[in-house]
Amino acid sequence: MIEAILKYNYMQNALMAAILTSLICGIMGTIIVEKRLVSMSGGIAHASFGGIGLGYFLAIEPIIGGLLFATITSVSVGVIQRKTKNNADTIVSMFWSGGMALGIFFVALTPGYPPDMTSYLFGDILAVNQTYIRLMIILTLIILFIILPLFNYWKLYLFDEEYAKIMGVKVILLETVLYVLIALSIVILIKVVGVILSLALLTIPPTIAKLFTYQLKWMMGLSVLFGIIFSLMGLSLSYYVNIPSGATIILVAIGGYFLAVITKIMWHKRKHPKEDVML
Repeated sequence: MIEAILKYNYMQNALMAAILTSLICGIMGTIIVEKRLVSMSGGIAHASFGGIGLGYFLAIEPIIGGLLFATITSVSVGVIQRKTKNNADTIVSMFWSGGMALGIFFVALTPGYPPDMTSYLFGDILAVNQTYIRLMIILTLIILFIILPLFNYWKLYLFDEEYAKIMGVKVILLETVLYVLIALSIVILIKVVGVILSLALLTIPPTIAKLFTYQLKWMMGLSVLFGIIFSLMGLSLSYYVNIPSGATIILVAIGGYFLAVITKIMWHKRKHPKEDVML
């Protein structure tokens, strides 16, 4: 595949997309897992489909519509939850189904032949172009510039929100910013693994990393590493076998998770053989 990367622009774009998505999944995915925002992130991902459909209907770049819907959804969920005290899962489920319904509605209203939504639903990393790479770079830099300089504040917010309030940290502002960053992360992933599969790539690498460390910075670092490995392996398999890239990356990641669990169990048995005897 190295020869193909050196020869073809679309393979170079795919490689860059794999690195950028792994970086974001490692950082934002760790926060999502630690803050238990997996369900909400899934809702934002599916709500963005409404914006993609609106983009087709208005004849604009669909990903811009997806970004708009994802951002509005992320902020709205937080505001509604604080104002009404309703369960977040209930609110998320409404945006989840509503976004998908609006996407189908707008696509049906789009003049001419209905657009092919497969790449947005399931992703196609080999179809990522230079324009999308530039957008990914911009969004990635935004996320990094917000997370890294304020790392200690985010760490305090994640693990002890009440203490953060006592210390004068503006928790509501951090929460709102976090929700917007989740929306940006999901938009980055849409062309790589799609709306439906984006949640898996956000959560699997951090979940594996958590098997080996509980330190936030190490979890993020390992998650980035695992993301790169899974993305490149999935990209290689999809290129050589000619199968869908998004689904392949996710299946590789799932296989990586089970391999990590087996490795952890075997390592634990080797280190603590007496515990097995007692059991």
